Amino acid sequence: MVNILYRYVAIDDEYGKKVKRMDSKNQYEYAVVAIKQAVEKSRYRAAKVGNAELLSLYYGIGKYVSENTRNGAWGTDAIKTISGRLKSELMGIRGFSESNIKNMRLFYDEWSPYVNRQPLADDLDVNGEGLLIAIRQPLAGDIDWNEFISLGFTHHMEILSKTKDISERLFYIHECAVRAWDKYTLREYIRSGLYHKQGNLPNNFSDTLNDAQFAVKATKAFKDNYLLDFINTENLGEASEDIDERIIENQIVNNIKEFIVRFGTDFIFMGNQYRIEVAGEEMFIDLLFFNRELNCLVAVELKTGKFKPSYLGQLNTYLTILDDKVRKEHENPSVGLILCKDMNKAFVDYVIRDYEKPLGVATYKTYKDMSDDMKKALPNVDDLRKLLVSEEQE
Repeated sequence: MVNILYRYVAIDDEYGKKVKRMDSKNQYEYAVVAIKQAVEKSRYRAAKVGNAELLSLYYGIGKYVSENTRNGAWGTDAIKTISGRLKSELMGIRGFSESNIKNMRLFYDEWSPYVNRQPLADDLDVNGEGLLIAIRQPLAGDIDWNEFISLGFTHHMEILSKTKDISERLFYIHECAVRAWDKYTLREYIRSGLYHKQGNLPNNFSDTLNDAQFAVKATKAFKDNYLLDFINTENLGEASEDIDERIIENQIVNNIKEFIVRFGTDFIFMGNQYRIEVAGEEMFIDLLFFNRELNCLVAVELKTGKFKPSYLGQLNTYLTILDDKVRKEHENPSVGLILCKDMNKAFVDYVIRDYEKPLGVATYKTYKDMSDDMKKALPNVDDLRKLLVSEEQE
């Protein structure tokens, strides 16, 4: 486990007593010296550990500033005064404006509740001014420190200033860490509300779609599970092992209006067994749609069994050909969806990440998979048809 936060700036009791006996001018002078020494010490470490050292320094300064401004030890102009002195004495070092020191205080205030143990003796490194370096652990299982320290302070402030919920903050930290978002991409995803719009659909949309808004829309456009109750294989007289994708596909095509209702809005059906060809090789896409909201082609592959990694490679090939041969210039990149009966979501999340085309995997249930109570709740098909006929005659 990587240890970071709480590396800098906790004021010992003796220093606290000393500060109370000083006037404002001497307090600020003392603070400038103390922070300056911590900064200079951190510069040596920063050459080795980068972000971790800088975050530790800022967290420690945030603690120092928070404790002295919240308890009234410093006056209202303290941060402004200290900032001015630091900028003049730390020539060539940026990051100590009044607003950024306040950001350091916010960084400490927001994350300190999630640090859960007192530092041990071996964790401490105290300088002559009462500034101590301490390494502490976060709440177990809540924070991945490797991901946390991979983000720069600017990314952390984007997240802290624009989100409030700890789960949402950890979500964006994780996404930034694994997807290497710059601050502008992060800002756009937060503004678009990716955290609140995300579903459980395993996908690689944010990795493969350069437009953040498009990636958010694509994530929102699909569900992780579809109830296709109009598919009733019980009436086909087929054993379940003999029911293949073509039978499911035919029932969808015969009930395409019902399928689109379940699938989502703005989908236009373009055909089944849609033929594509490249280098003399023919291939056929199970179902092809166009989504008006996404402005892109959507290829759907149907599978009656459990998810297999080979499905992704097949669909990735289809999308490559669609983009090269079918997609129009004004349209967005094509998106692919695998509909299968079952999947191990963690496994899908793992294998889908290295594909270059935007892919998603969802499961579906048919009438046969529904519980008896749910089946009873559905209207009788024959009675519904009679009702529709009588309404048309009226």
